[in-house]
Amino acid sequence: MMHEEEAIIQVKHLVKKYGAFTAVKGIDFNVHKGEVFGVLGPNGAGKTTTLEMLVGLRKPDEGTGIIGGFDISRDIKKVKEVIGVQLQSTTLFELLTVEEILQLYGSFYRKQVDILTLIDDMILSDKRKSRIKSLSGGQKQRLAIALALIHDPLIIFLDEPTTGLDPQARRTLWDIILKLKESGKTIVLTTHYMDEAHVLCDRIAIMDQGNLIALDTPSQLVKSLQSDSAVEFRFQHESDEMDMTKVEGVKQVGREKDAYVLYTDDLQATLTSLIGEASEKQLKLTDLKTRTATLEDVFIHMTGRSLREE
Repeated sequence: MMHEEEAIIQVKHLVKKYGAFTAVKGIDFNVHKGEVFGVLGPNGAGKTTTLEMLVGLRKPDEGTGIIGGFDISRDIKKVKEVIGVQLQSTTLFELLTVEEILQLYGSFYRKQVDILTLIDDMILSDKRKSRIKSLSGGQKQRLAIALALIHDPLIIFLDEPTTGLDPQARRTLWDIILKLKESGKTIVLTTHYMDEAHVLCDRIAIMDQGNLIALDTPSQLVKSLQSDSAVEFRFQHESDEMDMTKVEGVKQVGREKDAYVLYTDDLQATLTSLIGEASEKQLKLTDLKTRTATLEDVFIHMTGRSLREE
């Protein structure tokens, strides 16, 4: 485990209020140099607001962040020299070409990377002379990341980088993010996709309703459930009920809308017992499925809600 002094980002008691509403409620975390650090949570959890405070787009009401040795409240100009940012709302100049917009952004900085190499790294070589308005969603996202990298920053912030992309475009972006990590960059990304967090992130901070409710590696978070498997099912009639504590091997019981989720270390025993108990009470089970426990289950266990619920 890395020591505190190796933290490239230190966040202390960060708070953001909008009138009577507190969007971020005094969160603390460190990000280590060279890791992919994920901030996972549903829409409205406070992920984007946290990112916007760290990159200088919103002023914290309380607390602070130290990024690359610079204070986000006092040295935001210095912070901006060491960070690159891709935001959900990146507006690109539609009539410029890929190469032209990179040259334009490069001119804003004292130093810049080689543009042709960057275009190649982002798999945009065949679009170099194309106007931005002709690019697909995935190509525009890769261009937004290229713009964040133009000045060779130490730390890259990515806000929901794959939202709205098709599965292939998402995978392409995942490969790019992992290559950036290999090159020594530190990456902070927000997402509400648990599969993305599991594949990409060394550590994950789970946020809900402005609070940081868990922080660990993906595997440790899943292990905290103390269950390898999840059994999901519904009763055919919504009014049907059963005492789940009588089902063998069940460590915890979760609910996802009208479905039950049973967490277990002994899948076979739990299934046999569940079906036996239901038969005895003449209850019909539907949509029965089993799966390995995931980060989604961690979130359900901690909040009683699914990450996918809007």
